[in-house]
Amino acid sequence: MAINDYETKLSGGHPNSLGNTLEVVEEILNNKAKLQALYDCYASKDEVVRLRVSNAMKRVCKQKPEWIAQYLEGLTGEIAKINQASTKWTLATLYMWLDKYMNNQQRNLAIKIMQHNLQTEDDWIVQNMTSESFAYFAKNDSRLEQWLIPRLEELRNSKHKSVSKRAEKLLSKFKDKSNKYRG
Repeated sequence: MAINDYETKLSGGHPNSLGNTLEVVEEILNNKAKLQALYDCYASKDEVVRLRVSNAMKRVCKQKPEWIAQYLEGLTGEIAKINQASTKWTLATLYMWLDKYMNNQQRNLAIKIMQHNLQTEDDWIVQNMTSESFAYFAKNDSRLEQWLIPRLEELRNSKHKSVSKRAEKLLSKFKDKSNKYRG
C-alpha cells in the first residue's frame, strides 16, 4: 500500500528518469498544503521514489525555500539517517540553501552530518555536493575551514575526476582567501 498518491506518482519508470517529478513539483507549488505528502514519501521503501522526492524537494526549495525550511528538524534528523546517496547529496544542497533559516542547533547538526558524509561516503556526487556545501559553511568559520582543508587534500587524489577537480577548486579558493588576509 502506498504512503499517499505521491508515492504512486513518483514510482516506476527508468530509475534515472524524473518520472512524474516535475508534475508533482508543479502541484505542490500551486498548493503548499500538498508539501507534507511529498515529504512523507521519504519513508517509502522504494529507492527510486526517495530519489525523486529529493529531486522535488530541491526544485521546490529553489522557488520557495521558506516552505522547505519548515522541515529542517526532519532534514537534520530522520531524513539524514536515510542511507541513500541521493538523499545525502540533496541534504548537502538543502542545508546550504536553507542556511539563513537555520537556528544554531540545526546548523551544527547539518555540519556534523556533512562531516560524517565527507568522511564515510564514496559516492562521487555525495563527495562533490557535500564538499561544496561544507565549503560554504567554512568560508567564514576558521574552525570548519581547518577541518575541511585536509579532507579536500585527500579528495584531490580521488579516483573520480570531478571530485578531484572540485577539491582543487575549493582548495584554491581557501588559499586565495588566506593570501588576501596576509596582504
